[in-house]
Amino acid sequence: MESLSEVALTEEERYRLLVDAITDYAIYMLDPDGRVSSWNPGAQRFKGYQAAEIIGEHFSRFYTDEDRATGLPARALRLAQTEGRFENEGWRVRKDGSRFWAHVIIDPIRSPSGGILGFAKVTRDLTERKAAELQLRDSEQQFQLLVQGVSDYAIYMLDPDGYITSWNSGARRIKGYESSEVVGSHFSRFYVEEDRAAGQPGKGLEIARREGRFEKEGIRQRKDGTRFWAHVIIDAIRDTSGNLIGFAKVTRDITEKVEAQQALNQAREDLFQAQKMEAIGQLTGGIAHDFNNLLMAVLGSLEILKKKLPDDPSMAPLLDNAIQGAERGVSLVQRMLTYSRKQNLNMSAVDVAQVVDGMMEFIQRAVGAEILLETRFPDRLPPVSTDPLQLETALLNLIVNARDAMPEGGRITVHADHMDESAEGGTGLGYVRLSVSDTGQGMDEETVQQATTPFFTTKGVGKGTGLGLSMVQGLAEQSGGRLMIESRAGEGTTISLVLPATEAEIQAETAVEPVDQNKPDLRQGPLTVLAVDDDALVLMNTSLMLEDLGHTVIEAYNGKDALDVLRSGREVDLVITDHSMPRMTGAELAEEIRVAWPSLPIVLATGYAELPAGNGRKWPMLSKPFTQDQLETAIVLAARNSLEQNL
Repeated sequence: MESLSEVALTEEERYRLLVDAITDYAIYMLDPDGRVSSWNPGAQRFKGYQAAEIIGEHFSRFYTDEDRATGLPARALRLAQTEGRFENEGWRVRKDGSRFWAHVIIDPIRSPSGGILGFAKVTRDLTERKAAELQLRDSEQQFQLLVQGVSDYAIYMLDPDGYITSWNSGARRIKGYESSEVVGSHFSRFYVEEDRAAGQPGKGLEIARREGRFEKEGIRQRKDGTRFWAHVIIDAIRDTSGNLIGFAKVTRDITEKVEAQQALNQAREDLFQAQKMEAIGQLTGGIAHDFNNLLMAVLGSLEILKKKLPDDPSMAPLLDNAIQGAERGVSLVQRMLTYSRKQNLNMSAVDVAQVVDGMMEFIQRAVGAEILLETRFPDRLPPVSTDPLQLETALLNLIVNARDAMPEGGRITVHADHMDESAEGGTGLGYVRLSVSDTGQGMDEETVQQATTPFFTTKGVGKGTGLGLSMVQGLAEQSGGRLMIESRAGEGTTISLVLPATEAEIQAETAVEPVDQNKPDLRQGPLTVLAVDDDALVLMNTSLMLEDLGHTVIEAYNGKDALDVLRSGREVDLVITDHSMPRMTGAELAEEIRVAWPSLPIVLATGYAELPAGNGRKWPMLSKPFTQDQLETAIVLAARNSLEQNL
């Protein structure tokens, strides 16, 4: 068989073989009028016509009706003839009527003299590419709609230098700018001045450029100047060659989230503080109970010792000093109990102006000559509901604190006003604000926040317990009011006790009613007193004071022992019992005695002040530590109550 190389072919035959071998392109000839004069296998493959069917037909049959109506076939030939080439893409029609996307080139074929012999037409089927482009365009449109539809995120593009190239609706909503206002400007405009000065925008882009991504939370600025917390992500965008073409930036407004977290953290801190204060309060109450028992033993013993020792001028000051120290301990315990809300208040209607006026002489001596003391009260001020003795102690605490804040002298003003607010409990009478103002050093915000914290003090070691303001706050809250502190460093301090006003009448102080001569007076003869206390030191001290008063004492260390004594038939004229005892409290013991021996007088003593709201109030109370005189007065009152109940 002869090979092709062995066959002598003309140049025209070689071109014919080449054209016929091409199946991916429709390559055919048109005469000067546009009629098909040749047809290759590629044209046959994707146009669907056999050569015999199409040769001699006008090429416009491949065009759509719309293109033929606009004269596109004739225009294509004319452009090819005048400009030397026509190239275009568009829809074409196959034999079966289906359409395909074609890339068309028409070149004129001229004779050596320049005349038109016809046209060479090359058509390529780009339907798949067109479909891919349409799909890509649809995808891009959908993505654009998606990005524009997101309003909770600011999504926009930056060029490699950080200038904005796109802007979505979320960016407009969050940042407040229209697209026309920001496209083309640098994204650093959204940063606050401090961050711009620190170079934060450039650092973010550099990290994204180097690592591919940058993420951070921080403060950003809106068009109107307001600030918001933002969560920011910057992603580097690179082309297929790895070249940086820009950045995608996503910003979310997380202000509400941050504020909610801050509120949660504050709530947790408040809860922790409340739990800590409750724990300290429980501890303080327990310590105060034990300390009261110790002070009871110390004070009582000192008092008996002072009475029994001979009048020795060298010894008396020592005893007085010891008693004074113990009494200061009593005052400290009272503060601790008031802080821990375990100090019972003797609530009554109090005229605050009258209280202050009665204390002025003593207060002036306490503050010294370097301090100018002023009072300022309105003509009419309603009484308040509180404990008058505790109020005096609280006021003294505030004035001493004001004095200590002015070591070089100054002015203290005690003043009050009526606050027209509805008091808790629905009285609708408002509050009275009793304030102590000084011109001293003042406090910064951090110190103000800690001022009422138990044991916190700005005074030197040994100069303050740190319980003064805690005690004042405890009194205010137990009275149904609150404590207010207004202070700035270098501008002085005003601390106010806000107490609920009351309509109750102020009770005038009266002397103790003398004992009715027609009634038995238990002080006229010795009594047999049953003393009950689980603390041996306190019981011994109480017995000593009773015996010194001429009474006979029977001791019991708990409620069961006390009941056994009474059931044994021994004659007892009066019972004095501690309240806080294990297994059976003093109030429970008193109730048992009231049922079995209703005429027997009872005195309840407590260093804890934790009596039940009901039965514990039926008997005279004696607060530890008590003096011998207080003990004797309690015995008289218990006897009177018992006699009156049995008449």
